[in-house]
Amino acid sequence: MAGIGIKLNKIFGKETITTNLIGFGYSTMVTVAPMFVIIGNILLMSYFLRFDLVGYRGGNLFAATILYTFIFSLLSSAPYNAVISRYLSDVIYDETYDDILPCYYVGLVITVLTACVLGIPFCIWEYVVGKVALYFVFTGYCGYIALVLVFYSMLYLSICKDYSKISIFFFLGMLVAFLLSFLFVRGYHMETSYGMLLSLAIGFAVTAIMEMATIRRYFRRNNNSYKKVLSYFKRYWKLIAINLGYTLGLYVHNFVFWTTELRMVVAKSFVMAPTYDVATCIAMFTNISATVIFIARIEMYFHERYKAYSEAVTGGRWMDVQNTKNRMFRQLSSELMTLVRLQFIISVVIFLLMLIFLPRFGYAGLVLQIYPSLAAGYFILFVMYSEIILLYYYNDLNGATLTAVTFCLVTFLLSLFARTLPPIWYGLGVIVGALTGFVIAYLRLRWVERHLDEHIFCRGVLFPTRLSAKPSPITFDRSTGKRGDEQ
Repeated sequence: MAGIGIKLNKIFGKETITTNLIGFGYSTMVTVAPMFVIIGNILLMSYFLRFDLVGYRGGNLFAATILYTFIFSLLSSAPYNAVISRYLSDVIYDETYDDILPCYYVGLVITVLTACVLGIPFCIWEYVVGKVALYFVFTGYCGYIALVLVFYSMLYLSICKDYSKISIFFFLGMLVAFLLSFLFVRGYHMETSYGMLLSLAIGFAVTAIMEMATIRRYFRRNNNSYKKVLSYFKRYWKLIAINLGYTLGLYVHNFVFWTTELRMVVAKSFVMAPTYDVATCIAMFTNISATVIFIARIEMYFHERYKAYSEAVTGGRWMDVQNTKNRMFRQLSSELMTLVRLQFIISVVIFLLMLIFLPRFGYAGLVLQIYPSLAAGYFILFVMYSEIILLYYYNDLNGATLTAVTFCLVTFLLSLFARTLPPIWYGLGVIVGALTGFVIAYLRLRWVERHLDEHIFCRGVLFPTRLSAKPSPITFDRSTGKRGDEQ
């Protein structure tokens, strides 16, 4: 995300209220805008097409399909993104751009195969056991695969620093979906839930096609070095574990509460807990600004200190190395504290607004009882993820893996315990899991600070190693006048 920092510095550098608002809007556009575009489009389609008049089965089937599409498309694509990002960073550094298309194709095959392993058995179950119409099952599956392709291709556009194009492609895709929903429902008189599902699937496909076309326009040559890409998946398997642990931890508490009395089963296939899921969604939106704040401040302030330290390591004096290192870690601590302070203020304000306005929109009772603990948990969770990103900066994969895996396991175990508690404590698993991960990541950052010199200067290889026959123990034979390697 280094390209964001230059743009933000230009915007915030004028130091006016207007430019600050523009800067925050730009940060939002390149980070979380695609998600808001999709959600906003679904809400608009529901309002104008009178989704509230859809039958109970059709409405729940559509809602469950969309929920599963989003959750499992993220679980399919997220684990491999960090490895691919690492590979692309190395390729760009080495300026071997012909290696990018092999990476794209290998990652695409692996991601789609993972998505198929998760999706096809479920779709068969949905059709055979759930008795859902085949055309509805097939359309939902196509939408799921299209969204997987969208999330996967986003990574390459991010590497190319085309953040604005990502938002534009999402907007165009959802605009197509919105217009097609009217054509299908009003023009062809399709059932409302199916017309909306079909239009969303097409919208996701349009977005994926535009992203893939842009990638092919940027990178035209392919050197077919596929084995090199596969070696990265073996070498950096910890990155897969980190992303899988974090992403699974985001939803594992939902999976636990899908087994409680809150659950609702749709078509004998989809299991969900609408009350708990709605509270989770609201809690996430309460704290989503932490992502925007973190990226903006890290790119504007911390990245410059990190760059100065790297330059001192490669060509500076020992005093320069120590001074830049101390300034870098002071900036790191300052940014974490600033993130906590700003997000705390924003979360408290949004929390109070939610308590006031949610009952007016029909979200009261149990949802508001569950919401406070989940809001607190997601506040800690987003700060913890910021620490994981900082661990990436220092290549501390062991610390990041320990953080993500522990977060997932503790969240799962404590959620099993929390489901036996009163509703106000249902979010205890998220709170304790995120807090545990936060503490581990913080301790690892302190460990990195103490051992950074060792990590930078003592892990290189002076003499390259290779497999070969054992060299002769004779250096020089006086009787023959030959060296040992000549005999």
